[in-house]
Amino acid sequence: MVKIGNIQLPEFPLLLAPMEDVSDPPFRAVCKDNGADLMYTEFISSEGLIRDAIKSKRKLDIFDYERPVGIQIFGGDEESLSLAAKIVEVTNPDLLDINFGCPVKKVALRGAGAGVLKDLDLMVRLTSAVVKATSLPVTVKTRLGWDDNTRNIEEVAERLQDVGIKALAIHGRTRTQMYKGQADWTLIGKVKNNPRIKIPIFGNGDIDSPQKALEYKNRYGVDGIMIGRAAIGYPWIFNEIKHFVKTGEMPPPPTIEDRVAVCRKHLYKSVEWKNAVVGVNEMRRHYSNYLKGLPNIKDYRNKLVTLKTVEEIDAVLTEIESVYKGYQFEKTAIELIDYHEKCAI
Repeated sequence: MVKIGNIQLPEFPLLLAPMEDVSDPPFRAVCKDNGADLMYTEFISSEGLIRDAIKSKRKLDIFDYERPVGIQIFGGDEESLSLAAKIVEVTNPDLLDINFGCPVKKVALRGAGAGVLKDLDLMVRLTSAVVKATSLPVTVKTRLGWDDNTRNIEEVAERLQDVGIKALAIHGRTRTQMYKGQADWTLIGKVKNNPRIKIPIFGNGDIDSPQKALEYKNRYGVDGIMIGRAAIGYPWIFNEIKHFVKTGEMPPPPTIEDRVAVCRKHLYKSVEWKNAVVGVNEMRRHYSNYLKGLPNIKDYRNKLVTLKTVEEIDAVLTEIESVYKGYQFEKTAIELIDYHEKCAI
C-alpha cells in the first residue's frame, strides 16, 4: 500500500494528472470508472480564489464518487497561497496539491507554477506556508528544474519533505523544455532511491503504454505513475496498465461499443455539470480522441463538432456504433496530444 498522510492507495497507484481545460469533473468521472486511483482538479489560481472569481471557484467542485481526490492550487505569494489553502479546506478534498510545474508563460513568468523553480528558497517558504495553513495532506507537483543548468529536483525533494509535504510528483522535463523532447526519468529515479526520502514519489511524463509503465516502474522504482495526455480520449489506459502489471499480458482494446459508451457518459456529465450549451460546446474537443483509429470517420467527426443538442449528438453516436460494429482496433501506443500551450502535465 502507498500512503499519503492518512490516504491509503493501492500498491503502485495510477494518478490522473491535473490538466487545464481537461481534468474537470466529467472527464474525471470516466477516468475513475476506468481505473484511476487518485485524481486532481484543474489547477486553480490562489489569487482567483481570494478574489472570489467564478471560474476559479467552479473548479473546486468535487464529488464523493471521485475520492480520493485532490485540489491543486498555484501562486507565488505566501499569504495568498495560505488563504487559498483555507478556502480549499472548506470544500473537503482528500488532499491539497501545489503546482510548481506549469511551464506556460502566463503562469511561469509571473513567478508561479514552474516559475518558482528559479527560487528554491521561495518554493520552500510557499510550501511551508500552505502546510501550516491546512490540516489536509499537502503534496507538490513539479519539474526537474527551470533549465538544464538548474536540474535541482534532488535538493527540492529533500527540502520540501523537510517542511512537511506528504508526496511529490515529478515531471521528467525542465520548464524550458515545455513538453518537447523525451521526458528524462533518471533524476526521478535518483530522488526515489535517495535514502533520505521517505514520502511517495510519483513519476510523470510520456507514459503512453502499459509496457512503458511497467518498464519505468521496474527501472526507476517509483511508488506510482501520474498520467496526463495519454488519458485524453483513452481513459482505459489506467486499467490496461493495471492488467499488464499484474499479468504481463495486454487486454483487448476497447470496442466501438466501449468507446461510444464512455464518450456518451462524458457528454452527459458535461451537460449535467456545466449546462446544455457549454457542456455540448466543450465536449467538441474530445470526439476526435475517442474516435481515433476509425477509418473514414471525418464526416461523423465534423457532424459531432457542429451539432448543438444532446439528442442530435446521441443519434450520431448511435449511428457510429452501428456502422463500425465489430471493427477491430489495433493495440498500439497512445499518441500523446500536443499541449504546448496548456498546463497539461
